[in-house]
Amino acid sequence: MSFQAGFVSIIGKPNVGKSTLLNALLGEKLSIISQKAQTTRHRIKGILNAPEYQIVFSDTPGIINPKYKLQGNMMKFVNESLQDSDLVVFMADFDERNEEEELFEKLKMIQTPMICLLNKIDGVTQDQLMAKVNFWKDMNLFKEIIPVSALNKFNIDALLKSILSYLPQGAPYYDQDQLTDRSERFVASEIIREKIMVRYKEEIPYSVQVEIESFKEEPKIIHIHAVIYVLRDSQKQILIGKGGSAIKNVGIASRRELEQFFKKKIFLQTFVKVKEDWRDNSRTLKEFGYESE
Repeated sequence: MSFQAGFVSIIGKPNVGKSTLLNALLGEKLSIISQKAQTTRHRIKGILNAPEYQIVFSDTPGIINPKYKLQGNMMKFVNESLQDSDLVVFMADFDERNEEEELFEKLKMIQTPMICLLNKIDGVTQDQLMAKVNFWKDMNLFKEIIPVSALNKFNIDALLKSILSYLPQGAPYYDQDQLTDRSERFVASEIIREKIMVRYKEEIPYSVQVEIESFKEEPKIIHIHAVIYVLRDSQKQILIGKGGSAIKNVGIASRRELEQFFKKKIFLQTFVKVKEDWRDNSRTLKEFGYESE
């Protein structure tokens, strides 16, 4: 029996549902999700295994015009994912205006075959849907236009069938019981950061970096020591909250999801520290895993 294996990059503007789509395809929550833009900062590979295929999906940061070095490096992750992909899945949000010439010019430069996913179609009329489908079809950039609802997993089976039609035959790239190329430390840090993204407003979510200083696994429990970095003392006080109540709630929510993911009891310690200007410091960005050189 022939076996298919390949790389699929999921790209699009912020908040179009890329991480939700990856989780729906994998049938398990790997990428963190919030309503805030730029929740995804890295290229996160999710590996979908079946007896006859292996698909390595790349969830990527939303396409933006960078304002500081961190965002610039996030866009490098997007470009890197395009270089080794066999197929590009471009996601467009039905409710959002994607009619931007700059975005079109970027898409025109992609040489890899592309399909367009029209996401968040729940509740739209057939006429509205067809108008949007025809808009993207007229771009002459995509092999297919596929309406989906990543949140409700509508048309995901059809999408998967379409993806497989573009993938080459070959041996798997990863072990067939592997979910991601990321470490357990990375997964833990992302889960904690998600709880911060969901609970705080304004600049706090975009100023936070979570680093796992210690991850010690025992037969029945995992001990995790996490440091949460912010840009300023004022942000540190907001993050901690009065009497430590806010950071305590983050810890409770994080521990609950960590236990669900790792299937073990979690002992979690969190500490908040200030690291000024980390988003524009090349050395710090490299330490935090945002620079390869």
